[in-house]
Amino acid sequence: MAEKFNRATFTRSFIRHLTRIKAPDEMLAEASEQGLEKTLGVWDLIILGVGAIIGSGIFAVVGIAAAGSADGSSIGAGPALMISMIIAAIACIFSALCYSEFATMIPVAGGAYTYTFATLGEFAAWMVGWVLMLEYAIGFIAVACAWSNHFVQFLAGFDKVLPAWLAHPPVWLTNDVFSVSKMLADNPDIYVPRFLGVPVCINLPAILIVLLMTAILVKGTKDSAKMAGVMVFIKLAVIALFVIAGAFYIRPENWTPFAPNGIEGIFAGAFLIFFAYIGFDALATAAEECKNPQKDLPIGIIGSLLITTIVYVLVALVLTGMQDTAGAVSLEFLKAPMAYCMVMVKQNWAAGLISIGSLAGLTSVLLVLEMAATRILFAMSRDHFISSRFQKIHPKFKTPVLLTWTVGVLAVVGILTLNLDVAAELCNYGTFTSFIIVCVAVLILRHTDPNRPRPFKVPFSPVTPSLGIICCGGLMVYKSLQAGSSALLFPVWLGVGAIFYLLYGFIKNRNNENKVHKELVQAAIKERETAK
Repeated sequence: MAEKFNRATFTRSFIRHLTRIKAPDEMLAEASEQGLEKTLGVWDLIILGVGAIIGSGIFAVVGIAAAGSADGSSIGAGPALMISMIIAAIACIFSALCYSEFATMIPVAGGAYTYTFATLGEFAAWMVGWVLMLEYAIGFIAVACAWSNHFVQFLAGFDKVLPAWLAHPPVWLTNDVFSVSKMLADNPDIYVPRFLGVPVCINLPAILIVLLMTAILVKGTKDSAKMAGVMVFIKLAVIALFVIAGAFYIRPENWTPFAPNGIEGIFAGAFLIFFAYIGFDALATAAEECKNPQKDLPIGIIGSLLITTIVYVLVALVLTGMQDTAGAVSLEFLKAPMAYCMVMVKQNWAAGLISIGSLAGLTSVLLVLEMAATRILFAMSRDHFISSRFQKIHPKFKTPVLLTWTVGVLAVVGILTLNLDVAAELCNYGTFTSFIIVCVAVLILRHTDPNRPRPFKVPFSPVTPSLGIICCGGLMVYKSLQAGSSALLFPVWLGVGAIFYLLYGFIKNRNNENKVHKELVQAAIKERETAK
């Protein structure tokens, strides 16, 4: 019988409630009763994984990782960028193996949040869910704004075809208020409408793409995977075009010196490229929707990492062969390296197609990020951390329709109000934290529940999870030592999450326990009366 909790506040058993673990068997039972529709196969997972990983990173960050940043804050790896990419992939593989073990052992929605609840308890699970919202929800908003920037640049290429108002839309209709404020500081003559002295700015393309992605996700995960498949095909085709066409313009002398900044440059490049690999963990949040999670999820997670590593290395090989990255490079190369290289060899048509590929890449990332954020909140609703209304499944589409639209609307609010430069930096800390927690959780469950069936086991444990902790922890420390406000804001975010838990999540869970206890008592009384 459920224990009665007399007062929904602090008690002598407070610590026991904080560390209350939810058994994996209980999670699996709940998922079977009210789970999401199982529609994803192994190829759907690989497509979603590649769709999540290959985004703006390969179309933009790769230039900075190769040549260094324009302000000198980061040095480049030069042609050794391909080594940086392999190092970053290895760092991800350690965490990916841990995700695979959990995803096959507890194939329910929630990803790292669910695994934490099964090993570290209620409070840790809430905090991981809170951190994952930072990674996925705010990342979703940041990528939507990046999509808007690429879309505006794409329209500008048709200035001789489209009307001027469409080829060059007003800045206040395509940017957030923080970006427009910077523009006004440099050019006060830019027209921006004001309300009570405050600039009125609406990033319309970002809002429209968010609403479109939300509507697609509402229609079903299978349809979402089909769209992601189209986007993945487009961007892989464009990348293949760059690799094949660019190979004819490689100059071998650009590969020397191979590592102009030595080992320091290689690791600096690996740190930057690490973020171009992020996204494979989102597959774990969709475990409940897999037809055969025990077999397909490890293939989907690790397969998508291997495919993207091969793609990244080929791009690095051609890119550094076409452009000398040992010295100073153009700012345009840092912004859009593949397109810039094509323009420099007079292949403007290829540069235009690369722009289409970058839009397709960002679109698939948006789809997977919103799906991941929705599935984590779905799991938290099931665990009574947020309203149970969000568990409602659409009778036709078999998706959490209210929750999906809630995430979409909140993303629109974030686009209108957040300083995305700071928010995007915070996402990095969310990623590192979730990776570390999953590696720790594997070690814990190996000790506390060694006999549980594990269709996929992390090889060489505890060495592999420990290396995952060391790699992600080291990158997290490296990032913290760099100048910037995000290192200070992340602890603030954690503090706000802890307060939220104490004032809302903790009380809501205790009230639910009271409700369960009351129902069981009433059932027992009714049973005794019937027996009489």
